[in-house]
Amino acid sequence: MRKSVLAAMTALGAGVAVLLGTGPTAAQPPTDPRWQQVGNDIKSGVSGLAVTSDSGDRLRTLVVRDNKHPGENRLAEVAYRPGAAAEVTPVAWQGAAEPVDLEALDRVPGTSDEYVAVASRGLIYHLKGHATEKAVRVLDISPLPGIGEGDDFESFSLTSRNGKLAALWADRGAGKKRPATVYSAPFSFGSRGESEFGKVKKAAFRAPYPSGDVRHVSDIDVTKSGRVFVSSASDSGDDGPFDSAVSDAGKLSVSGKGAVRLSLAKSPKLLEKFKGHKIEALHCVPGTHRAALGTDDENAGGSVTTSRLCD
Repeated sequence: MRKSVLAAMTALGAGVAVLLGTGPTAAQPPTDPRWQQVGNDIKSGVSGLAVTSDSGDRLRTLVVRDNKHPGENRLAEVAYRPGAAAEVTPVAWQGAAEPVDLEALDRVPGTSDEYVAVASRGLIYHLKGHATEKAVRVLDISPLPGIGEGDDFESFSLTSRNGKLAALWADRGAGKKRPATVYSAPFSFGSRGESEFGKVKKAAFRAPYPSGDVRHVSDIDVTKSGRVFVSSASDSGDDGPFDSAVSDAGKLSVSGKGAVRLSLAKSPKLLEKFKGHKIEALHCVPGTHRAALGTDDENAGGSVTTSRLCD
């Protein structure tokens, strides 16, 4: 299935078009003022996003889509300012074969143009952006460590504490019988740009909402204060119905020596429900209390919104 991607600023008020052209395109007017549609077919859902710049009245993001076939869009730049239609510009994929089923994206802390993207089966791509060329180049491809049997990944987040990097990611889980497995580890890059992980720890997570065909973790993010936020979604098939929620899942800390400690809440706090959409992208906009949310509603396309959820 597909994932999340996109971002927003104060009151996200303009839709985003599907990226099929060679230049920026304006989105179609939204039918729901809260959710801004980013496309209307199965190739135009949102599976991950990272904020690239915030100039106060204009927000830029890099987003990923979970397309699987050659020539289909994988990445795009989305620019938004209140009161104007969002602009979507396709971003070229360079340096390696097109990935299959990208599900998560985050910017590398302390950089302006480096990112990590993750595909559903556990391949991690270290990327470097080229703004003038509207392209990203693959620096390295590595597997996630400690992949469990049946793991299906839709989330990945990097955080920096005390000058050390830590990574947080999760198998999405499936219904009552399979909770999500949340992984955490120290993180760094090797001399060739390869992703390197320290000791991996894991913990089970069950979403407080929704129920049924639930993916307990459809995306994950960590705020500057170390709070861990999780989006969860139910998926009954390519035509839905869909249902989602965002929860306060716990806390992550990194010691001065780089040791990572993840504490998941036994009873996660449900923050907000989002009926009718399958959220696959969650990102706390730096310096604000807003979460940018993106959906992959399969045959109905994708949408984005923001909500005051982050600290």
